[in-house]
Amino acid sequence: MKTTVSCKITWSEKDKCWYVESPGFYDGVMTEGDTLDEAKNAAAEAVAALLESYLEHETTFNLPNVKDAPDWYDIPIKPESAFSFRLRNQRKARGMTLSDVAEKMGVKYQVYQKLENPKTANPTLKTLHKIEQVFGAELVAF
Repeated sequence: MKTTVSCKITWSEKDKCWYVESPGFYDGVMTEGDTLDEAKNAAAEAVAALLESYLEHETTFNLPNVKDAPDWYDIPIKPESAFSFRLRNQRKARGMTLSDVAEKMGVKYQVYQKLENPKTANPTLKTLHKIEQVFGAELVAF
Protein backbone atom coordinates (compact mmCIF):
# COMPACT_ATOMS: atom_id res chain seq x y z
CA MET A 1 0.00 0.00 0.00
CA LYS A 2 1.96 2.97 -1.27
CA THR A 3 0.56 6.43 -0.77
CA THR A 4 2.41 9.61 -1.48
CA VAL A 5 1.93 13.35 -1.19
CA SER A 6 3.16 15.55 -4.01
CA CYS A 7 5.41 18.36 -2.84
CA LYS A 8 7.03 21.13 -4.80
CA ILE A 9 10.74 21.34 -4.02
CA THR A 10 12.66 24.25 -5.50
CA TRP A 11 16.19 25.58 -5.17
CA SER A 12 16.59 29.10 -3.80
CA GLU A 13 19.73 30.67 -5.15
CA LYS A 14 19.28 33.58 -2.75
CA ASP A 15 19.04 31.41 0.39
CA LYS A 16 21.19 28.52 -0.92
CA CYS A 17 18.71 25.85 0.14
CA TRP A 18 15.84 23.73 -1.17
CA TYR A 19 12.33 24.89 -0.19
CA VAL A 20 9.44 22.44 0.18
CA GLU A 21 5.76 23.30 -0.15
CA SER A 22 2.60 21.39 -0.89
CA PRO A 23 -0.13 23.80 -1.92
CA GLY A 24 -3.59 22.58 -1.02
CA PHE A 25 -2.33 20.03 1.50
CA TYR A 26 -0.37 22.06 3.98
CA ASP A 27 -0.80 25.67 2.98
CA GLY A 28 1.37 28.02 4.98
CA VAL A 29 3.68 25.24 6.17
CA MET A 30 7.10 25.14 4.56
CA THR A 31 10.27 23.27 5.26
CA GLU A 32 13.69 23.19 3.67
CA GLY A 33 16.96 21.34 3.31
CA ASP A 34 20.55 22.05 2.30
CA THR A 35 20.40 19.20 -0.22
CA LEU A 36 17.53 17.78 -2.25
CA ASP A 37 17.62 14.60 -0.14
CA GLU A 38 17.47 16.63 3.08
CA ALA A 39 14.51 18.57 1.69
CA LYS A 40 12.71 15.32 0.78
CA ASN A 41 13.34 13.95 4.29
CA ALA A 42 12.07 17.18 5.86
CA ALA A 43 9.01 16.98 3.61
CA ALA A 44 8.35 13.39 4.74
CA GLU A 45 8.49 14.46 8.41
CA ALA A 46 6.18 17.43 7.82
CA VAL A 47 3.71 15.33 5.82
CA ALA A 48 3.67 12.59 8.49
CA ALA A 49 3.01 15.04 11.32
CA LEU A 50 0.33 16.95 9.44
CA LEU A 51 -1.43 13.83 8.16
CA GLU A 52 -1.44 12.34 11.65
CA SER A 53 -2.97 15.55 13.01
CA TYR A 54 -5.58 15.69 10.23
CA LEU A 55 -6.61 12.09 10.86
CA GLU A 56 -6.65 12.45 14.64
CA HIS A 57 -8.86 15.56 14.48
CA GLU A 58 -10.96 14.25 11.57
CA THR A 59 -10.00 17.25 9.45
CA THR A 60 -11.14 17.08 5.84
CA PHE A 61 -8.26 17.37 3.37
CA ASN A 62 -7.15 16.34 -0.09
CA LEU A 63 -3.83 14.92 -1.12
CA PRO A 64 -2.38 16.88 -4.05
CA ASN A 65 -1.79 14.69 -7.06
CA VAL A 66 0.60 16.41 -9.43
CA LYS A 67 2.23 14.19 -12.02
CA ASP A 68 5.04 15.00 -14.42
CA ALA A 69 5.34 18.62 -13.33
CA PRO A 70 8.77 20.19 -12.90
CA ASP A 71 9.99 20.50 -9.32
CA TRP A 72 7.25 18.19 -7.93
CA TYR A 73 8.22 15.03 -6.05
CA ASP A 74 6.16 12.21 -4.57
CA ILE A 75 6.91 11.99 -0.86
CA PRO A 76 5.99 8.61 0.69
CA ILE A 77 3.58 8.50 3.62
CA LYS A 78 4.34 6.21 6.57
CA PRO A 79 2.44 2.89 6.27
CA GLU A 80 0.36 3.41 9.42
CA SER A 81 -0.75 6.84 8.21
CA ALA A 82 -1.49 5.53 4.72
CA PHE A 83 -3.54 2.67 6.20
CA SER A 84 -5.56 4.95 8.48
CA PHE A 85 -6.10 7.46 5.67
CA ARG A 86 -7.34 4.83 3.22
CA LEU A 87 -9.51 3.13 5.83
CA ARG A 88 -11.19 6.41 6.74
CA ASN A 89 -11.76 7.19 3.06
CA GLN A 90 -13.36 3.77 2.48
CA ARG A 91 -15.70 4.30 5.41
CA LYS A 92 -16.67 7.84 4.43
CA ALA A 93 -17.16 6.90 0.76
CA ARG A 94 -19.83 4.45 1.93
CA GLY A 95 -21.46 6.98 4.25
CA MET A 96 -20.69 4.85 7.29
CA THR A 97 -19.92 5.95 10.83
CA LEU A 98 -17.21 4.47 13.04
CA SER A 99 -19.97 2.65 14.93
CA ASP A 100 -21.42 1.23 11.69
CA VAL A 101 -18.11 -0.33 10.70
CA ALA A 102 -17.38 -1.60 14.21
CA GLU A 103 -20.79 -3.29 14.35
CA LYS A 104 -20.33 -4.96 10.94
CA MET A 105 -16.87 -6.16 12.00
CA GLY A 106 -18.23 -7.48 15.30
CA VAL A 107 -15.84 -5.37 17.39
CA LYS A 108 -16.25 -2.56 19.88
CA TYR A 109 -16.34 1.02 18.63
CA GLN A 110 -13.02 1.82 20.34
CA VAL A 111 -11.30 -1.11 18.62
CA TYR A 112 -12.25 0.16 15.19
CA GLN A 113 -11.56 3.79 16.14
CA LYS A 114 -7.94 2.86 16.89
CA LEU A 115 -7.53 1.60 13.32
CA GLU A 116 -8.28 5.04 11.90
CA ASN A 117 -5.67 6.65 14.15
CA PRO A 118 -2.11 6.32 12.78
CA LYS A 119 -0.71 6.34 16.34
CA THR A 120 -2.63 3.18 17.21
CA ALA A 121 -3.25 1.47 13.85
CA ASN A 122 -1.65 -1.96 13.91
CA PRO A 123 -4.24 -4.46 12.66
CA THR A 124 -3.84 -8.21 12.92
CA LEU A 125 -4.42 -10.42 9.88
CA LYS A 126 -7.79 -11.40 11.37
CA THR A 127 -8.76 -7.75 11.65
CA LEU A 128 -7.64 -7.07 8.08
CA HIS A 129 -9.82 -9.93 6.93
CA LYS A 130 -12.83 -8.46 8.77
CA ILE A 131 -12.18 -5.07 7.16
CA GLU A 132 -12.04 -6.71 3.73
CA GLN A 133 -15.42 -8.33 4.37
CA VAL A 134 -17.04 -5.05 5.45
CA PHE A 135 -15.69 -2.99 2.55
CA GLY A 136 -15.57 -5.72 -0.09
CA ALA A 137 -12.03 -4.74 -1.01
CA GLU A 138 -8.82 -6.75 -0.88
CA LEU A 139 -6.29 -5.15 1.46
CA VAL A 140 -3.58 -7.78 1.46
CA ALA A 141 -2.40 -9.26 -1.81
CA PHE A 142 0.75 -11.05 -2.87
